[in-house]
Amino acid sequence: MRRGLALGLGLLVLILLVLGVRGCLNARKHRALSDYARNVTQIVDETDQTSKSFFEKLEDPGGLSVTEFVAEVNADRSAMDNYMARVDGLDTPGDMGKAQRNLELVYELRGSAMGEIADQMSTALGDVGAEKAMAAIAKQMQVLAASDVVYTQVARPEIDGVLADNGIAGDDVPKSVFVPDPTTWLDESAIETALGSISGATAGSTPGVHGLGLLGTSVNGTDLTPEGTTSVTAEETPEVEVTVQNQGESTENGVTVSVTVNGETLQQDISSIEAGAEETVTIPLTPAPKGEVTLEVVAEPVPGEEVSENNEASYTVVFE
Repeated sequence: MRRGLALGLGLLVLILLVLGVRGCLNARKHRALSDYARNVTQIVDETDQTSKSFFEKLEDPGGLSVTEFVAEVNADRSAMDNYMARVDGLDTPGDMGKAQRNLELVYELRGSAMGEIADQMSTALGDVGAEKAMAAIAKQMQVLAASDVVYTQVARPEIDGVLADNGIAGDDVPKSVFVPDPTTWLDESAIETALGSISGATAGSTPGVHGLGLLGTSVNGTDLTPEGTTSVTAEETPEVEVTVQNQGESTENGVTVSVTVNGETLQQDISSIEAGAEETVTIPLTPAPKGEVTLEVVAEPVPGEEVSENNEASYTVVFE
């Protein structure tokens, strides 16, 4: 009897230990899931505030100048980069693995789209290249709208589903729509209309002297001279570096620099150059030219520029 009683007590203690450990594990798992949901909720709420700020500026930029507007859009881009990094760094419970991957996709789409929009904004607010930049912004609006679909249809239901499967109530993550009115903001004409009040402050309508000048051109670090022939070793893809100076009195937006070789023209845009400042662009030559060629380098004249002879240069280069 004593042995049976001792065995029974031992079995009871073992059962209690197992139940206790299981209870602790379940409680730990529930806390981890709840913490995950709260962290996601905080990021989503902050994202919605950034979206509200961004689209309110588009709808009513108020008295913002081009420089101020671009700076605020860059701040929104930085905020989105921060959210993307926080999502990537979430402590993810095992059951949330699939939902987490889809949430990361949502923020990768949002982060890349806001980055491209910020990069194109200065050009879109200028005269040169504005149409192309606005088309690029409208395309990124489609990416933002796609992120809303992934969040609404996939990521959020998966997160809430895992919470429900584990008996966790009250921690559902909130809805999130970054693009408030897709029927409007996916239209390129709507972008043009929204930026219209800011476009009046571009270089094309700013009084004073406007003008650019080519300060120098090099290929793979070798300086070129218009008067002679320059030999360049081209073991890798040749890269033309062109330095442009704003020799006018106003900031110039959307400056296009082009290099023409063998009948093909390649170009890069400088988003903005302040008065008196210099900017350098790098243009890879693909396909790589061979032998002796002529490089025609041009900094496209800006609105109001009356003298543009120093905007272009021709170089003879031998690629060895």
